Amino acid sequence: MTAAVNFLPDTPQKIQETPKAAETKENQAVETAAEPRESKTTETRESKTPESRENRSISTLELAAKDVRMVLDQQRERSQTLTTKLNILFVTNGALLTSLIISRLLFFLSPFSIAEILGFLLNFTLLISAFLPRQVAISPNLEDKKFLERYLVLSPEEYQLQMLVNLAETYNANRQRLEDVSLSLKYSAFVTWGIAIILLMHVVASYFVQMS
Repeated sequence: MTAAVNFLPDTPQKIQETPKAAETKENQAVETAAEPRESKTTETRESKTPESRENRSISTLELAAKDVRMVLDQQRERSQTLTTKLNILFVTNGALLTSLIISRLLFFLSPFSIAEILGFLLNFTLLISAFLPRQVAISPNLEDKKFLERYLVLSPEEYQLQMLVNLAETYNANRQRLEDVSLSLKYSAFVTWGIAIILLMHVVASYFVQMS
């Protein structure tokens, strides 16, 4: 009887230890099964990341090229506008000079006629300066014989980057040319306005001289 009493307390301990061990094994099995899934997900994300970055960079380059070409189109429109202003100023000065010749006011020496002659000389100088052709930058430069060797070996992304750089340099070069033309036309417009005022004063003064 004594031996039976000594062994009874150990039996529940063994029974309690068995579920804990089972739970531990189940947890280890779950963790082992979860690890491959997590590694697969990580690998999938890592494999997709470079492709998505490359797609984003290509789309950004396409948008940048579109914007740059749009700015260059606006620059061409500005050039056409300046050409129209140049033609208008040429016609206006020609009309003023014709009216002076017909009225014969230019042939009589006076302060007005001297101012008008100097004004026309200055004005036509400005207009001819704006009319003279200037070197226009073009990209890509097809006159360069190494153009094909230099650009065809590039990847599509590198080629688009190089074209963006060339277009930006083209815009800056042509912008300076348009600024020079615009400045000449601005001064010519002021001189034309001054000639018109002097011509009006000359006509009024000659009218009062004849009346007296």
